Amino acid sequence: MPPKTQQKTKEQKMAAAMAGGRAKGKKKWSKGKVREKVANKVLYDQETYDRLLVEVPKMKLITASAVVERLKVNAALARASIRELEEAGTIQRVLAHHAQLIYTRATGAAEE
Repeated sequence: MPPKTQQKTKEQKMAAAMAGGRAKGKKKWSKGKVREKVANKVLYDQETYDRLLVEVPKMKLITASAVVERLKVNAALARASIRELEEAGTIQRVLAHHAQLIYTRATGAAEE
């Protein structure tokens, strides 16, 4: 039989429980990453509208998020602008999905 180990007294057990197992204390929950708020335009000024008419038809991949990134306008304005450019014939639709519309620049062969 193995030798008996010394039993701890109640006072020793209480002292060990009060000391706690973790040295640093209880871990705190992290707040997570905070993104800064973007202040995109909700209406076009003349300069931005001119940039829309010049830059966007030259882009290879035209999506609402690409227009938002390039012109710093909000997404609703970007979608409306893309629709306007498609009706004018300066861009053409590649893919239509219920959540995402993808366009490209209009080529001469596609218009004929």
